Amino acid sequence: MPIKLEELKPAYYSIILFIFIMFIGILGFSFIEGYPLIDAFFMTIITITTVGFGIIHPLSTAGKLFTAFLIIFSFGFFAYSATTLTRYIVSGVFRNYFKYSKVKKEIDKLTNHVIVVGFGRNGSQSIEELKYHNIPLVVIENRESKIKEVQQKELLYIEDDPSSDEVLIRAGILRAKALISVLPTDEENLFVVLTSRELNPDITIISRAINLNTIKKLKIAGASHVIMPDKISGQHMANMIAQPNVIEFMDYLMLEKSKDVILNEIPCKGIAENSSLTIQQLNSLSKENLNIIGLKRHDGKYIVNPSPDIVLTHNDHLFVLGKPEEIEQFQKAISGEMSINN
Repeated sequence: MPIKLEELKPAYYSIILFIFIMFIGILGFSFIEGYPLIDAFFMTIITITTVGFGIIHPLSTAGKLFTAFLIIFSFGFFAYSATTLTRYIVSGVFRNYFKYSKVKKEIDKLTNHVIVVGFGRNGSQSIEELKYHNIPLVVIENRESKIKEVQQKELLYIEDDPSSDEVLIRAGILRAKALISVLPTDEENLFVVLTSRELNPDITIISRAINLNTIKKLKIAGASHVIMPDKISGQHMANMIAQPNVIEFMDYLMLEKSKDVILNEIPCKGIAENSSLTIQQLNSLSKENLNIIGLKRHDGKYIVNPSPDIVLTHNDHLFVLGKPEEIEQFQKAISGEMSINN
């Protein structure tokens, strides 16, 4: 949670008071005794701190009266200032303030990132996947029991109410590409989805749902996708019995993070709008031994095992299976980093 200005007011007052006393002391010794600034500064310091050092030059009667006044006037205020600042330092308020400022600067630099609201079981798993794919993220969490876990993983986070417009803006929702809401209740997720969609109409919002009848409400509120972890887990376990080898194979690709072969999505944005490039031509140009197992057309239609003579557009998305290095080269080719002559 951010350090509020009201919490730092005593420290500000203490610093201002100390500067004011120093100013009065330096001004008084300079005008009354004619001390140079450095001597006036030294006399002021040893006077208000009562360290007991001797005076630099003999004081006049007016100088003695001013010194006595300065001691009486400053003793209580100096003790208050020193006590207040020490308390802030010992309690870690200053440390937390500077830490918060540093985190805020890091978050302000992010763009095209993901905001994860909630750090429960689903949230932490989502974060692990995002980190694996090197996707920048920010966590919003206000439960003290979870904050320590977030800190241990050295994540950028905001400790505050995730349903607040101000908190979501601080997390960079206006610059983010997606938001994942995995709070404990459907009501909390619904409110976050509604607020997020209002702030950023173009952001992709993925929300967790517990009850089946909440899915429709979340989609009406603005969720792009709604996931029911319990339902997915049940289906997964049932399919492990019905089609064990298929499920194990998919787990091997998606969950075990195999380094030998991966399934990846590649957008076709690098293809010119008026291109007549087919899948077969793309395969021959990229010279990679990949399997294109699926295609998502610009209208949202999915094609499984697409025909080689299908003409691609820059709004299509390919789903390819192959070695990581082959997919990387293929992605460079399709994004225009390698020459493709249509």
